[in-house]
Amino acid sequence: MGAKRLEGKTALVTGGSRGIGRAVAERLARDGAVVALTYARDETAALDTVECIRRDGGRAFALHAQLGSHGDAAALWSAFDARVPHDTTGPVVDIIVNNAGIGHGADLASLTEEGFDEVFAVNVRAPFFIVQEGLKRLRDAGRIINISSGAARLAMPEIIAYGATKGALDNFTLNLAKELGARGITANSVAPGIIDTDVNAGWLRGNPEAEAHAASLAALGRVGRPEDVADVVAFLASDDARWVTGKVIDATGGSGL
Repeated sequence: MGAKRLEGKTALVTGGSRGIGRAVAERLARDGAVVALTYARDETAALDTVECIRRDGGRAFALHAQLGSHGDAAALWSAFDARVPHDTTGPVVDIIVNNAGIGHGADLASLTEEGFDEVFAVNVRAPFFIVQEGLKRLRDAGRIINISSGAARLAMPEIIAYGATKGALDNFTLNLAKELGARGITANSVAPGIIDTDVNAGWLRGNPEAEAHAASLAALGRVGRPEDVADVVAFLASDDARWVTGKVIDATGGSGL
């Protein structure tokens, strides 16, 4: 078997203890990266993810990071710096995956100012400053991968603020690609559709009608799995994607076609 394609790389995956983030962390570790995965509340899930990665022969560690407040990015990177290898310039990272996010199931009439501020703080401000701080550590030819959503391109008034945050994230991705291209750094978004994760478990799992409806929205005729998204992220993180930047990669299974 040849060398793993991310051997020698270090990756940061925010929200890496559950769902899509966990699948991404596990896949990047299988490809050889040392993975720092962050969690906000569920330390047990984070440590379980780390243990599963290590049992599979990978390398990973968990960092507590409560995103959504001023100073959150600096605190995250400070914790990261204490755990990763340094080169002659200091701590380094090769892959940044901004996966952590929250959603508000509120429409225009019911969304509060507090709810609006919270969803934008976690979904937009945190990735912005994580990248800003991370650029001091990100190696040339590195990768920035932002987890967006199909909601950024579809009218879904019931989650209007969430969709707006993902649209903002996609624009952020576009500007990063332009600004950082001279360093060989690529920036791309991955936009999932409905994915079978704990976040959707309450209405999706054990409800055949809901599952059938969700599956019908995708041209490929099923509900997405976290691994469906993780595999796209793994491609973008690899050298195979060296000539892809500034793009939103649709990972909805063809929803809304």
